Amino acid sequence: MLSNYYSKKKKVILSALGLNFLICNIRNLNKWFLMSLPALKCWVPVLSNLRQTNHLSLFKITIFFLIQVTPIPELFLTAVKLSHDNTGARYLHLAREDKNNLFSVQFRTTPMDSTGVPHILEHTVLCGSQKYPCRDPFFKMLNRSLSTFMNAFTASDYTLYPFSTQNPKDFQNLLSVYLDAAFFPCLRELDFWQEGWRLEHEDPADPQTPLIFKGIVFNEMKGAFTDNERIFSQHLQNRLLPDHTYSVISGGDPLCIPDLTWEQLKQFHATHYHPSNARFFTYGNFQLEKHLKQIDEETLSKFQKIEPSTIVPAQKPWDKPREYQITCGPDSLATDSSKQTTVSVSFLLPGITNTFEAFTLNLLSSLLIGGPNSPFYKALIESGLGTGFSPDVGYNGYTREAYFSVGLQGIAEKDIQTVRNIIDRTIDEVIEKGFEDDRIEALLHKTEIQMKHQSTSFGLTLTSYIASCWNHDGDPVELLKLGNQMAQFRQHLKESPVFLQEKIKQYFKNNQHKLTLSMKPDDKYYEKQTQMETEKLQQKVNSLSRKDKERIYEKGLELRTQQSKTQDASCLPALKVSDIERTIPFTELDVTLAAGEIPVQYCAQPTNGMVYFRAFSSLNTLPEELKLYVPLFCSVLTKLGCGILNYREQAQQIELKTGGMTVSPHVLPDDSHLDTYEQGVLFSSLCLDRNLPDMMHLWSEIFNNPCFEEEEHFKVLVKMSAQELSNGIPDSGHLYAAIRASRTLTPAGDLQETFNGMDQVRLMKRIAEMTDIKPVLRKLPRIKKHLLNCDNMSRCSVNATPQQMSETEKVVERFIKNLGRSKKERKTVRPHVIEKPAYNGSSGSTYVNGSQIIRKLITDPTFKPCQMKTHFLLPFPVNYVGECVRTVAYTDPDHASLKILARLMTAKFLHTEIREKGGAYGGGAKLSRDGVFTFYSYRDPNSIETLHSFGKAVDWAKSGKFTQQDIDEAKLSVFSAVDAPVAPSDKGMDHFLYGLSDEMKQAHREQLFAVSHDKLTDVSNKYLGIGKCTHGLAVLGPENAKIAKDPSWIIR
Repeated sequence: MLSNYYSKKKKVILSALGLNFLICNIRNLNKWFLMSLPALKCWVPVLSNLRQTNHLSLFKITIFFLIQVTPIPELFLTAVKLSHDNTGARYLHLAREDKNNLFSVQFRTTPMDSTGVPHILEHTVLCGSQKYPCRDPFFKMLNRSLSTFMNAFTASDYTLYPFSTQNPKDFQNLLSVYLDAAFFPCLRELDFWQEGWRLEHEDPADPQTPLIFKGIVFNEMKGAFTDNERIFSQHLQNRLLPDHTYSVISGGDPLCIPDLTWEQLKQFHATHYHPSNARFFTYGNFQLEKHLKQIDEETLSKFQKIEPSTIVPAQKPWDKPREYQITCGPDSLATDSSKQTTVSVSFLLPGITNTFEAFTLNLLSSLLIGGPNSPFYKALIESGLGTGFSPDVGYNGYTREAYFSVGLQGIAEKDIQTVRNIIDRTIDEVIEKGFEDDRIEALLHKTEIQMKHQSTSFGLTLTSYIASCWNHDGDPVELLKLGNQMAQFRQHLKESPVFLQEKIKQYFKNNQHKLTLSMKPDDKYYEKQTQMETEKLQQKVNSLSRKDKERIYEKGLELRTQQSKTQDASCLPALKVSDIERTIPFTELDVTLAAGEIPVQYCAQPTNGMVYFRAFSSLNTLPEELKLYVPLFCSVLTKLGCGILNYREQAQQIELKTGGMTVSPHVLPDDSHLDTYEQGVLFSSLCLDRNLPDMMHLWSEIFNNPCFEEEEHFKVLVKMSAQELSNGIPDSGHLYAAIRASRTLTPAGDLQETFNGMDQVRLMKRIAEMTDIKPVLRKLPRIKKHLLNCDNMSRCSVNATPQQMSETEKVVERFIKNLGRSKKERKTVRPHVIEKPAYNGSSGSTYVNGSQIIRKLITDPTFKPCQMKTHFLLPFPVNYVGECVRTVAYTDPDHASLKILARLMTAKFLHTEIREKGGAYGGGAKLSRDGVFTFYSYRDPNSIETLHSFGKAVDWAKSGKFTQQDIDEAKLSVFSAVDAPVAPSDKGMDHFLYGLSDEMKQAHREQLFAVSHDKLTDVSNKYLGIGKCTHGLAVLGPENAKIAKDPSWIIR
């Protein structure tokens, strides 16, 4: 519902959540939450309980049949598989000592057209149900619960409804709402109009204005297909699997969505949303019997078994390869306008329910495309023909039959055949030569690390991971037995050294079900899309009688009235503010001085044999002209070689000895002053405890002897980075708008734009276009001198088990002693530096022992915020809008009030105005840690109108037209984020990065509890009104006549 159509993005979700050893082509991972693994012994009583007679009788009472109980020690869980007698509904419970419990229900949804019926249905069922008939209970529950996750997803052939929470009462509340929504929705016509599509007057109150298409999903999919990668991925699946449901767009083609009727929507629900076509999943440490009882009583007992006709038949294999060419919109940020073609070669693979074959092909895919030592990276990426792999590269296991795809984007059209020849030649070479043993070991090592690494949203990871296989009647429990699959894989390799080559011969070399898909830009692509939409609209309007037009006008007014009406949500269950824990658990930290000068923070945690290392280096001495290049420096530092290792050998060692080594620029706000911040670079890595000396040796070589001589490989990395930044704009446009809008509000804002904004996107485009890249490459050693030495290292941190700490201290001490020093003293570029100690035992924190961490902060006493309005012209049919306001720092009591206010404005005003009335996919307000208050919209058909809505939201807040119940709901929503689970690997990070002690966080918590109606109206008047504090505005999107006429806007 919040980010629900994910045929392209599901891989990214799974990988980011902690199972990326099972996914082979992940780039630009989003940050997601993380979790704690228990000791295996916790499961002994659980297993014995499940086998006791009285426990088994429970399943009979609740009309569930127990099929099997399976311990899966490698994932520290026990799988309980059941089925429901009356309906045949399938049920899987994963018992694990994890307090972040999850529920999901999924339905096999197999559309046969591109009207987007499963996607629009997924939206509409969440708009009210028999038991909870109020409008939009889903969004209302976001503010009545302490959920750690709530959403819904439409995939190509199933729809999934998951939520998670740590509170048992909350779990029961959300379960009741989700069950009623899925099985007994109202499916009102006006909700279909709002969520799906409708004809409505441009101004609903004026019947003289033209009729246009509106609707949330309609606009969402228009936005989705501004992403050329998504266009390519969608066509690839449609063309490779053309016989059944995969030949259509389950999310909806904007040109087909207006063909869907309300009656068809209701019929699709009747035939697909039945327990006999459902799979129920629960995870965590709450009692299984309570789940079963509630699900049966509230839902399953009201149905009888049917035989759903939703099975996806096997794709008929081709007798010869096929080729297709498609077009897309031009990329205005492409590094070379003559090189915007994409081509890939794809092969149909076996069904995904053969779990070992799927596991093998997934690993094989990683060997073929993963990293600079892989055959296709060497042959394609390093050929210099393109800017990166084609979309959906690698193994794709989300359809009934899997497929493998490989190719290049950013090539010249004339090079299509060259790329195809390289792919064929590379397949032949791999069949002949196979893979080095070290590469296979590195991949299996990565799998071991991912099984031990702990994610706080592991339940969500697992339900997403098993969804496709289970959807096609595969065994989800077998899929989870990763230890068995690894052992079987090793055994096959032992018995047959050419095991993997045989697979390549079978599935690639001798496979006639092979698709070559190419995509080239068409300068008139968006013009043609607009023309087709106009024709579709004209066709619809011309078919209307006068009576139809009157009804449309009346229905439009009725919808607007309903959207504006205050809703009675009293039928919905809700937690109370009194259900929120008053205090936070405190984390014990120890800080020692390594080599007598560098503070190292040690945090003993149950990390399951993993060690997490971080270091932070200051950028205070770096000359201003080099700042722009810091993100590029960070992205290539661990990829160009170090010491005696070239870049291929370095990549191999990183994979063999670590779970990854990352370097990223950071701008960290001060907790008490808006004009003060810390600038630096964070180095992060993780490893199995046995590999700690090797990992720290790698860091020593990277710091002391980095290699900046690999010009050709540097060119490759630059092109890939520029392409990834450009491709990321359609999904992250609202973030870019917010960064730009806040640029001139604080001294840190300009640096944020430099590191993470559109300035950085455009810089990388310019560098990638350079014929001579040496001048940029020569800047890297200069940055190194100001960053990779003992003098600039500010602090380090280690999270590991208590048993590992003694050895870890010795290894980290040795690393710091070996760090080089500057040959001459380097002064800070900015004259105003404040040394600020993080709180410890001697300065107000009883849980931080030992030495102090001193943060060297930059301040600018002469800084004056100013307003700036920027419009980035991009060839999209939708907008991304941001408006930012400078407010107050974290420790100011008003910060807590503004945080609650942002949530209140989102839930009670902006959601209605921007999403429901305006038709944007998303919108709201948020307060950042740096004290910048942001209004935003996402995939929005409007821009100036949305900015007016932001202004109206401020007027609404100042008027105080909200109740105590509204305030309490906003507090619940804020606390659900504040109290989100923290992984053992991330404990103590607020102290390490921001200098925030647990006592400071507890004080902020008490300020949140103390927020009142008066305080909310007070901060609305004090900060958000025009003329009170400085505002900044930014829009990313198409040309806009009103903005173009307004000289106060800068057009970029």
